[in-house]
Amino acid sequence: MLQSLPGARRKPPTGSSTPLAATSPSALPTATPPTPNPTRPAPTLGRVLLGVVASVAAGAAGTLAPAAPGAYAAEAVSRPAPPMPSPAAGPGDRLTVTVRKAGGGADGTFELRCHPEGGTHPDVREACGRLDRRTTWGTDPFAPVRSGTVCTMQYGGPATAHVTGTWAGRRVDARFDRGDGCEIARWDDMVPVLPDLRA
Repeated sequence: MLQSLPGARRKPPTGSSTPLAATSPSALPTATPPTPNPTRPAPTLGRVLLGVVASVAAGAAGTLAPAAPGAYAAEAVSRPAPPMPSPAAGPGDRLTVTVRKAGGGADGTFELRCHPEGGTHPDVREACGRLDRRTTWGTDPFAPVRSGTVCTMQYGGPATAHVTGTWAGRRVDARFDRGDGCEIARWDDMVPVLPDLRA
């Protein structure tokens, strides 16, 4: 004879019309909805906001604790990147401008500092302003004439200039002359960083 397992239902004998106690509706557990607590008021919008602020503050305080390895990588991915600074606003922009064979007292070596302005350049403020206006992301104000550019065959004189230093966080080593129409236009576009040699 098999023993019945605890909690197992036993099949009623054939022909018996007596229902089992376990199947009686009164024997089944019933779920009762929670009753509101009359002594505890319903949360107001102010209390909800206070709770949100408290959890945000607790989360911010938790960032000061040491994090598990790999947590910083996940955090770095989820944070937005800071805005890029203006290219003309880099600290310590300083250039050395050397001009030769320009004549008229324009020859010499001059220091030009911008952001803040200073140096021995004859027109610091205007020169810094000119460079600021010519500096945009993706362009180099000191770039040479592109290879393959068709230039007029004209000669603007023997003047040369060499500009070195740092501008907008980039190293500068640029040479200028007035050997053809493209180089003359490039020089003139850098006035007053370079002396104005237009007639």
